[in-house]
Amino acid sequence: MAADAPTIAVLGASGLIGQAVALDLLRRGFPVAAFARRFTGAQKAALGAAAVEAPLVDLDARGLATLLAGRKVDILVNCIGVLQDMPGKGTASDAHGGFVSRLLSAMGQQGARPQLLVHLSIPGLAEDDRTAFSATKREAERLISGSTVPFAILRPGFVVAPVAYGGSALIRALAALPLRLPQEEASRPFAATDVADISRTVAFLADAWGQGRRDWRETWDVMERRPHTVGEVVEAFRARIGGPAPRWRLPRALLSLGARAGDLAARLGWAPPVRSTALAEMRRGVAGDPAPWVAATRLEPRSLEAALARYPAGVQELWFARLYLLKPAILAILVVFWFVSGLIALTVAFEAAVAILTAHAFPPLLAKVVTVVTSLADMAIGAAIAVRRWCRAGLLAGIALSLFYMAGAAVLTPEMWVEPLGALVKTGPAIVLMLVALAIFEDR
Repeated sequence: MAADAPTIAVLGASGLIGQAVALDLLRRGFPVAAFARRFTGAQKAALGAAAVEAPLVDLDARGLATLLAGRKVDILVNCIGVLQDMPGKGTASDAHGGFVSRLLSAMGQQGARPQLLVHLSIPGLAEDDRTAFSATKREAERLISGSTVPFAILRPGFVVAPVAYGGSALIRALAALPLRLPQEEASRPFAATDVADISRTVAFLADAWGQGRRDWRETWDVMERRPHTVGEVVEAFRARIGGPAPRWRLPRALLSLGARAGDLAARLGWAPPVRSTALAEMRRGVAGDPAPWVAATRLEPRSLEAALARYPAGVQELWFARLYLLKPAILAILVVFWFVSGLIALTVAFEAAVAILTAHAFPPLLAKVVTVVTSLADMAIGAAIAVRRWCRAGLLAGIALSLFYMAGAAVLTPEMWVEPLGALVKTGPAIVLMLVALAIFEDR
């Protein structure tokens, strides 16, 4: 790489595409500044000094200009996107159109220093846009096309990458189930994009920029030549991980119900892959024409099969696929377990719970107070586990309280360890289930 290689800022470098692009550009020898609101410990280790934590979407144009000027950025790669509004995550309109508007203003404040904007968007036609996600993505494209900055808008399809998040994680999970998607969804076009094709395109643009070309005003579909269908993509991943043969077809109504449940979970801070927007975008399909991109860059797109061959699957892929859809089930059952057990002890079983304590020398008033406090604690733990922000604390509190119950019972009511229904014996598996929930808590 030449000493005067352009400095590239990757915005949204903690995401599936942004992380892969930033790492590949670093391997190619480009100076890279990888920006994100926050990185995981593994991402910080991989990106090293290139990782820069900053609340990009929250900054105004002046703040963005100052941040970029400090890094002397030549090329900006915008990988920021919000599929559907979530509490505390910003809105799609602000993350797409609003942020791009501020970014363009910031680039205009850079003085005479020219900069290239590489923007990650979505394929398809504007008249087919049916969701806030696609409409705001298209609005961002219009803002960029109407500006005076050099730009290249890249429209990838379903992105295949070494890591999994969101839709790519869901495809893996479906591949681990003996199910087929409903026929209407399974037959939709779903062109794939090897994430390396995106970084190869950015590297091509960076090389041209370093050689002095400044007249970039391009919009390219970056995807395989022949689009697969959604069903074919799932089957390709099934073959990759050695998943079970599909024996049943998933009812369409159940898929729609799952999307509504995902919308509800999102209100509690979770990022489920099955949501109304994701389902609408899948039903719309993914297709485009990569010919202009191929002609301009002379890069041959990798097919889905070629992309998967570059990322061989190990046992970790199989474990992830099997656990991915179990995660919400595990958390949901823990929420019900804690909340309902506390509610029962506080209502229909209140007198029985008090009687157990009074039978072991507890004064009646103290027995009632202890029953109320422990019941409310159980319900609070269930409520905490349901909310993503408090889930980890709720799980740790659940483990601690379970151990306290077991130790207290061993001292006060040891006979409960051998009672017919084994109430205390079952506390051990519940603790293990909470440990499993902690182990798979992180999304990336």
